[in-house]
Amino acid sequence: MKQEINPKDTNRAIAFELWTKSPMPMVTLTKTFDVSHITMMSKKTGWKFNMLLCWCIGRVASQIEEFYLLPERGKLFRYDRLAINVIVNNKEGGINSCDIPYSDDLDQFNTDYLTMTQTASATCQNSSIEDAMIVGTSAVVTTELDCIVNQYSGIFNNPFLAWGKYRRNQDKTTLPISFQFHHVQMDGGQAALFLEELQKTINSIDGRP
Repeated sequence: MKQEINPKDTNRAIAFELWTKSPMPMVTLTKTFDVSHITMMSKKTGWKFNMLLCWCIGRVASQIEEFYLLPERGKLFRYDRLAINVIVNNKEGGINSCDIPYSDDLDQFNTDYLTMTQTASATCQNSSIEDAMIVGTSAVVTTELDCIVNQYSGIFNNPFLAWGKYRRNQDKTTLPISFQFHHVQMDGGQAALFLEELQKTINSIDGRP
């Protein structure tokens, strides 16, 4: 559910006053992650690496209050659930956007991920979840990238994570991930906490198909 709230009743009141009218309110942080655990888990279980990483992102975001808040058109809204957006290559050589509902249940998230991305690829149609807070992602896996800075149009204020091809070293596999967020939604402290907890979740995720 999406509900308009009074910014003064939240811990984002000062940030709302400072940044809601800023012409460029987006902040981007980049951190290099050790993704060795989920690359090995992907090989062992057959689960897609991208699905596992998206679940980890949703898992951490779902535990941070600021991820449920979103500024839009001079107002502040609160959501009561999250979804992860992924970009899908379709059968005609184009791309489509696909919103996948986040679930703590990894099996359920995996089922939804496979079903919805395969449908988007086959039908060449976008799918969206209007009443969920969308955490955007984009994987450009054809090359290694140090950082991705997304466009800011003023239309989409949602948090957004992007990455390229992971890097294999002798002792570990690493992946730089860029995290863009609206300064009204959170400050650097909450963003840094998210990135730290994301690494811990990547390290500890477990499950069997």
